[in-house]
Amino acid sequence: MNEEASVSDGVTVVHRKEIRVYYEDTDMAGIVYYANYLRFIERARSDWVREVGIDQLAMKKAGVVFAVRRVEADYIAPARYGDVLEVRTTLDSLSAAKMVMGQQVWCGDTLIFTASVLIVCIGESGKPVRLPAECRLLNG
Repeated sequence: MNEEASVSDGVTVVHRKEIRVYYEDTDMAGIVYYANYLRFIERARSDWVREVGIDQLAMKKAGVVFAVRRVEADYIAPARYGDVLEVRTTLDSLSAAKMVMGQQVWCGDTLIFTASVLIVCIGESGKPVRLPAECRLLNG
C-alpha cells in the first residue's frame, strides 16, 4: 500500500492512497461497481484522519463520531480488474461544525472519479455536535 502526504505547516494538503482493483470490486461488465468508489474514498479519508493525528477511537469514547452527510460524485471513466488506482484527498473547507473533503480517483494519468464529501460529527443521541478541537485546529 503506497501512501504519501504532502504537508504544509503540519497540515496535510494532499493525501495519496494506492488501491488495487480486485475481481470482487467489479461488476458483470468487468468494471469497478459504482458503489465501490465510495469504499475506496472512505478508506483514503480514514487514513487521512489518522495521519493528521485525529484519534477516532478516543472521539467515540467521548461520545462523538464522524458521519457523512452528503456525497456529490462524478463517475468520469471506468476502472477495471487489476488497475492500480490512486485516491487523492484534500481538506477543501472547515468550520466549527463541518469539513468538506475533495477526493479524486486516478488511474495512471487519467482522472476517473471525483467526489465532494461533507463530514459532520454526531453525538450519542445522533444529533449534530461541533467538530472536536483537534479537527478545528486543522485550519491552521
